[in-house]
Amino acid sequence: MRYISTRGGMPPKSFSEILLSGLSPDGGLAIPEAYPKIDADELKTWRGMNYQSLAFEVLSRFADDIPADDLQEIIARTYTEEIFGSDDITPLKTLEPGFHILALSNGPTLAFKDIAMQLLGNLFEYTLGKSGETLNILGATSGDTGSSAEYAMRGKQGIRVFMLSPHGKMSRFQTAQMFSLQEENIFNIAIRGVFDDCQDIVKAVSNDHAFKQAQRIGTVNSINWARVMAQIVYYFKGYFAATQSNEEEVSFAVPSGNFGNICAGHVARMMGLPIRQLILATNENDVLDEFFKTGVYRPRTTRETKHTSSPSMDISKASNFERFVYDLTGRDAEKVTELWSAVDRGQAFDLSNLSLFRKIKDFGFVSGNSNHAARIATIREIYDKYQVLVDTHTADGLRVGQALREQDVPLICMETAQPAKFSESIQEAIGQEPPRPAGYENLENLPQRYVIKDVDVEAIKAYIAEHSKD
Repeated sequence: MRYISTRGGMPPKSFSEILLSGLSPDGGLAIPEAYPKIDADELKTWRGMNYQSLAFEVLSRFADDIPADDLQEIIARTYTEEIFGSDDITPLKTLEPGFHILALSNGPTLAFKDIAMQLLGNLFEYTLGKSGETLNILGATSGDTGSSAEYAMRGKQGIRVFMLSPHGKMSRFQTAQMFSLQEENIFNIAIRGVFDDCQDIVKAVSNDHAFKQAQRIGTVNSINWARVMAQIVYYFKGYFAATQSNEEEVSFAVPSGNFGNICAGHVARMMGLPIRQLILATNENDVLDEFFKTGVYRPRTTRETKHTSSPSMDISKASNFERFVYDLTGRDAEKVTELWSAVDRGQAFDLSNLSLFRKIKDFGFVSGNSNHAARIATIREIYDKYQVLVDTHTADGLRVGQALREQDVPLICMETAQPAKFSESIQEAIGQEPPRPAGYENLENLPQRYVIKDVDVEAIKAYIAEHSKD
């Protein structure tokens, strides 16, 4: 398996070569030269596998330069009952026949990001251990990526984490989960802006190739292919759990901000998983919904980006969307470069009059959006009807998924996080606080360790350089 860039300016590289690098040198995203195809016999064999064996089958096709024994050991160390609360890793919750939630938030930070991030931490440690090098991880978070990354990387040899987050725009639980970490290799930087400002800083630093090389900058955001790769596994797992045979199709409803999770579903479908619909759910920041309905992709400004009760989706410039558009254009790197040159200048692009837009249906995508009133009502409805409590983001997925699903096609809604992370909204929905998992009772009262910075790329670079000295 070799990897190329969505913008065509990177010679083919191995998985290990792209693992630590983040953005490609041309500003694009690493993507496989071709997706592996899973035939009917393989799919039949995979159906009976546990999560660890299934993960090896999927991941070994993308990371084929890691010896099989080493990869199996990394997977076995990552996906354990101790870390995820169940040997099943991602249990399927059946609300009623044909209507399910895939439980993805049983990891150490109570968010679906743990499933990929725990693997990423072990892959980083393995790769750096081979080379003897160090890595400074630069990331941006709208709520869950940051804590998942920090919990996966804390205390790991040769790794420092510099995590940018929008100051005052995450839930109190999310903020405390990150800022209360006291490990010396973790650096939290609260940015006076929104998530897109944080993400733009990460991209700007990554595009300064001299600085990136000198400071050994890598990324854990979903621009890192390994994150997407790890998430592909649970689409197969969810499909097998919700069906009796490989003749059936299912649809997935996916709350989406940065297009990473649903991008993994797109790849799984391209590999041959029988997915009928990929139902993309946004919140009030509906840039992606607007595109899938109209063909116009119009990223919003900082001022236009709304602060909502599903804050991890308060994103108006979706990084992984570029990977999908690369496939949509028939892998036309020149066209992608043209489109994203407009995006990078803060402009929109419009595919509505092109044959490309009509091809979207061939990829199974449909979309819808939710808002505060709708998600609060959905939390209440799901709790009253099924005695199941969901967080605000999962509620957006449930709301849109139920509205757009096709009759007689099983629907799997992707869980985003545990309700405890969004207690104010849960209180509003059901009139009581959500239960807290053991160990998180006094999280918000712990001492916090962070700095506040303006939206200033050079200031962030200076901070990284200052705190990267051995």
